[in-house]
Amino acid sequence: MFAIMAPGQGSQTPGMMAGWLRDPVHAERVRAWSEAADCDLVHLGTRASAAEIARTENTQPLLVAQGLLAHEALAAAGTAVAAGHSVGELTAAAYAGVLTPVDAVRLAAVRGRAMAAACAEAPTSMAAVVGGDEARVLERIAELGLYAATFNGPGQIVAAGLAEDLQRLAAAPPHGSTVKPLRVAGAFHTPYMESARQAFAAAAAATDFAAPRGSLLSNADGEVVADPGTVRRRLVDQVVRPVRWDLCLHTLARLEPGLTVSLPPARTLANILKRRHPELDVLPVNTARDIGKALVRIGESTRKEEPAHAGV
Repeated sequence: MFAIMAPGQGSQTPGMMAGWLRDPVHAERVRAWSEAADCDLVHLGTRASAAEIARTENTQPLLVAQGLLAHEALAAAGTAVAAGHSVGELTAAAYAGVLTPVDAVRLAAVRGRAMAAACAEAPTSMAAVVGGDEARVLERIAELGLYAATFNGPGQIVAAGLAEDLQRLAAAPPHGSTVKPLRVAGAFHTPYMESARQAFAAAAAATDFAAPRGSLLSNADGEVVADPGTVRRRLVDQVVRPVRWDLCLHTLARLEPGLTVSLPPARTLANILKRRHPELDVLPVNTARDIGKALVRIGESTRKEEPAHAGV
């Protein structure tokens, strides 16, 4: 058994698709996804500036498209455990067979545009709270009228809410913690995104969702989700609810995959997994050449898991 992890917003880098698109098959695929998403993913993945790809409406479909460039090759390796961080959960859903790749990219574009519009409704942002006692961190976040929006692991909680309240958090952080403002457009995964949730819900309701193949982990609680209706509902609710990536990693460790493939851009999630569960074998995939390495490693891990049969 192997696993895949798909990254979320913040992991993008300028030109990250350039090497992949030298392959005409990949280039044609991205052009088709661009049409479905109504945005130029070729431009965003090759020539666009850091500022342009940091815009929420661009980042989200770009990240899902980037992660799905390895889909066809890795899908041939068999079913897997699939987990995605925030918008990466759409990528994971495609790897689990719940969504087609084109629908995953299209929904990411709808989600990105809707969340960008919601960000304009109030002056909100996010900040990472690193270190400190978790109970005290959560108490301080709530005391200031903020929300705990993302749990990446012990000592890594992202607070979100009004910018002025985040400034108060930075000025008086919980004991033993450091507050690091994040360069994001708004308070993702909080009630401030309700209008985006509604827009995304309408698009998801008009999209076919299939039963997952393998194990699809949910950002809501880290558990395996088997019902397509539940997957749809949780993907929609995730827009306004916390991302429990810590619980996804806990389930991943419990399932003990022989190899975990971190999809491009791979560094952020690969590093989090290495710190949290150093006993798990993780392979970052950042270039098209890395797919071949991943397939070899998946084959090796699968052979190790095959039961030995006694001769007769």
